[in-house]
Formats: sequence, structure tokens, C-alpha cells
Amino acid sequence: MTLWQPASAALWQGRNDLAEADNALRLFQTIRHRTVFKPEADGIALLGFACDEGVKRNHGRPGAQQGPDALRSALANMASHRGHDSLVDLGNIHAEPDALEAAQEALSEAVRQCQQTGMRTLVFGGGHETAFGHGRGVLDAWPDARIAIVNIDAHLDLRRADQATSGTPFRQLALHCEQSGRPFHYTCIGVNPAANTQALLDEAERLNVNIIWDTDCQRPEQPQAAAQIGALLEWADKVYLTVDLDALPGWQMPAVSAPAGLGVPLDTVLALLEPLCRSPKLQAVDMVEFNPQYDRDTLGAKVAARLAWHIVHHWNTATQNG
Repeated sequence: MTLWQPASAALWQGRNDLAEADNALRLFQTIRHRTVFKPEADGIALLGFACDEGVKRNHGRPGAQQGPDALRSALANMASHRGHDSLVDLGNIHAEPDALEAAQEALSEAVRQCQQTGMRTLVFGGGHETAFGHGRGVLDAWPDARIAIVNIDAHLDLRRADQATSGTPFRQLALHCEQSGRPFHYTCIGVNPAANTQALLDEAERLNVNIIWDTDCQRPEQPQAAAQIGALLEWADKVYLTVDLDALPGWQMPAVSAPAGLGVPLDTVLALLEPLCRSPKLQAVDMVEFNPQYDRDTLGAKVAARLAWHIVHHWNTATQNG
């Protein structure tokens, strides 16, 4: 596997409470850490995409390449409940300077192998260029499936550009679907109208993108979002969920390239995602744009890790009950 490296085992450290009880476990004690890339027959493959080449091309603040390992460290000390032992750390894809496309290709191939072997995939980015590599890997692994793409994001990321950036992944996925003769079903939740030009909105209309604005996501219970999520779960065979952490309010998530002035609060995001995460159709999740260089008192890392913990918790529950 080119551009692949195992994650350092030293990232998985935390408090040992086993003197209290044999089930007083934390994630660092239940994670299955692998030193070779070999997908397994089941479980959740945790992959890192150590890349911010797309952010640089999109004129953003670099630093997201450090995100995967920082999120591992933040997740390590959280409690491991039933099902969290399904996480398997399968290391990182590392992008070389000015070689984004090769890194996306490597991520796609890693994801495709994991999916076809029987694993679901949880990817820590990296910039949102992660989504093209991850999403294409899911699409290629399931060529006959109806796949719904759900993006929690302030930005539509449908830019036209001469080369791939963190602002182009969903237009790239739309083109990939078109070339493959399959539907492009894209829902973007938490969109900031002030951060998306009319050209992007026109492109979204052309591609029949379902948009839910950030102003419509200020309460935990959102009938419009819930209805759209219910509809896509009815339509889809499988779901790919991507979470751009810049969708959260800047006061909750300062550690991104473009902090949000309004954003969608974490409790609302958790409520919106729960039906997706409880569905056995959820096949792949990524969290992107975390930039440790701009974190304050590790607040952003804690918020992102809490979101990842929550997603995996309900994801495992869905599998166990499915």
C-alpha cells in the first residue's frame, strides 16, 4: 500500500482504571492496533488521511495533516463501551507535497479494500479533499448500490477548479458518478449562505443537491432535516457520511481553517446524526478539517473526539441490533 504508514502505538495512551473493575475500560485498551495494512472480515477500519494539500490549493490555513494523530490521542482516553472494541487502527495515508491526487488514489484503494473485505470505514482527515478519496472508495466498492452522500458542512464544496482542492470533492464525486452511470445523491446540512457564492448555489441546483441551511439548524429537533434524512434512508442502500468540523460554531470548534460565525451546535449535530448512525445502512464516515495548530486548550480536539465517540457508539448499536 503506497503512501501508507502505521500509526504510532504511543498515540493510544490513557488512564488505567482496571483496579476498579475488569470492564473499566478506555479506548486505548480496546483499540486493535495494526502495523501492516491488512483489512479484516469485520469491524470498523480507522484510517487517517494526513493531508492538507487541498487546503493549501484552496487558499486555506494549512495544518490539517496533523489532524488524524491528534484525534487519535484525544479519543484514546475515552471510555470504551460495548462495541467500541470493533475499532481497528489501520494507520495513515500520507500525502507528499504537491501530490494530492496520488494520495486520494491511495485512500480510495485502501477504503475499497476495507469495504469489500467486510469492514466499515472511519477516516480522520486531513482537509475536505479527504471526501473525494473516501467517497470514491465507497462508490467503487459497491458499484451496484444506491449510495447517499450526506455532508455536515458550512460549504457545498462544489467548486470548479483546474485541479482538486478541499473545495472540489463533491463536484468530483458527481463527475465520478456521471462517468459510472449512477445517481449522485448529495445532501448538505448546515450550509452557510454567506459562505457560498451564487455560482455554487447554481451548481447545487443543477446537481439536485438537497440543502439544509445553518439558520434552520439552531434547535436540536429539526423537522425538515429529519424528514430529508428519513427520505434518503428510504432511498439508499448505503450511506456515506462526511463531517466537516467547520460546520460547528467557532466557539465550539476553533481548530479549523475557516471557523464558523454561526454554525450548527454540537448537540444539534448529535441529534441530527443519530438516525443515520443507528441505521445499518451507514457504511462509511469521515471527520475532516481538524487543525491542531489553531486549537485552544485542546477544546477542538475534545469536541471532535466526542463526536467521533458518539458516532461509533450508535454505529455499533445499529450493527448489533441489525
